[in-house]
Amino acid sequence: MENKNKEEKDLKQEEVAAANEEQTEAVNGEQTAGKEEHKSGKEKKAEKKAEKKASAKVAELEKRIAELEEKNNKFEEKALKDKDDYIRLMAEFDNFRRRTAQEKLDLVSTASEEIIKGILPILDDFERAVKALAETEDSASAKEGTELIYNKLVGFLKSKGLARIETEGKDFDTDFFEAVAQFPVQEEDKKGKIFDVVQAGYTLNGKVIRFAKVVVAI
Repeated sequence: MENKNKEEKDLKQEEVAAANEEQTEAVNGEQTAGKEEHKSGKEKKAEKKAEKKASAKVAELEKRIAELEEKNNKFEEKALKDKDDYIRLMAEFDNFRRRTAQEKLDLVSTASEEIIKGILPILDDFERAVKALAETEDSASAKEGTELIYNKLVGFLKSKGLARIETEGKDFDTDFFEAVAQFPVQEEDKKGKIFDVVQAGYTLNGKVIRFAKVVVAI
């Protein structure tokens, strides 16, 4: 009887111990699950915080990129404007240089023209002197000396672009001739042509500086 009671007591103790162990495992399981759940919440919070920080960084970078693009566009516009201003300035300077060079050439040409125009009456006097000497009985040395000086003067003027306007057998042309008189002729082929020259005409580098004064056959 005593042995039977002892066995029942031991069995109850084992059942109680097993129940306690199950209860302890259940509590421990609940605590572990709570910790896991708590840990998962912290990770999610950290991830959200990291995502928010990354989003802010991206927004900041996008804003910075937009500012840099705007500055770059302004620099490009300024560069294009500066380039256009430079091209225009160079064009204006080139025009100014050409205009100044042309003005200098015109000034030199005008000065030369005025000087040579002033020499033409002297040249006329030389021609008359040479013709007059040819019709006199003066010494040959005087004639040769005068002709030598005349030829030197003519040669110098030719080197500067002076040319005598040809009149012999030419039709009357108002671009080169100035009619001072008319002379009637019988020959039809001579009408409208130069009959005589009263004063020689000259061109300087292709430009008429003195019209030839002529008599026109009619």
